[in-house]
Amino acid sequence: MNAAALDFTILWPAFVAGLLVLATHVPLGTQVLERGIVFIDLAIAQIAGLGVIAADALGLPGGVVTVQVAAVFAALSGAALLTWTERRAGEQQEAIIGVLFVLAASASLLLLASNPHGGEHLKDLLVGQILWVGTPQLLALGIVTALLLVAIALGWTRRLGRFGFYAAFAVAVTASVQLVGVYLVFTSLIVPALATLRWNGRYRIAAGYLVGAVGYAVGLALSALFDLPSGPTIVCVLAAVALIAHRLRTFI
Repeated sequence: MNAAALDFTILWPAFVAGLLVLATHVPLGTQVLERGIVFIDLAIAQIAGLGVIAADALGLPGGVVTVQVAAVFAALSGAALLTWTERRAGEQQEAIIGVLFVLAASASLLLLASNPHGGEHLKDLLVGQILWVGTPQLLALGIVTALLLVAIALGWTRRLGRFGFYAAFAVAVTASVQLVGVYLVFTSLIVPALATLRWNGRYRIAAGYLVGAVGYAVGLALSALFDLPSGPTIVCVLAAVALIAHRLRTFI
């Protein structure tokens, strides 16, 4: 254990990034469970990552704008496809989402096969680089998060029907997966929602935010103290906090 590793100049931006991810993923996670499409997060995140990898493989000019455009285009294309499949084969939607995830992951591996830094790129996509989040990235994520929350609160996504839900989901995932990785995006979406199944209405969302915030805070602290990878540590801590919260609900 190294108490000196608790450098708040590094940890606080990472914690803020986690809170911004939770801001959209907690309410979306409750909708995902209601719809019974749990693995949509993994699929959309993987498709967004494939867009970034494909842009690099095609030799498109580098830079933040190119990366974001490629990721958003890929994610929205996946959202449009899932909207179409839900209309045509709603009962098989979860299976189709799983197939899309595997296809996107396999295509990413094929595109990275000849890249000498392919393993590093793949690791960044899966576990993210939350400890190295900078102010510009936080501002960009904050703007996207605020716009999404306004759209959800005003019912704009519902007016667009199925595609509205999938499109909002695609934008939220695209904005967060490049910062925290696929694993944390999925955990932030599903784990707080599962932990608060016994809660009702607005209290459920508030409880979900609390579970997520505690999970990120404790996970970041433990990863710094014991020199552990931040992403996997937060995932494990979030799961533990969720289990405790779920059990505590029986006594409240």
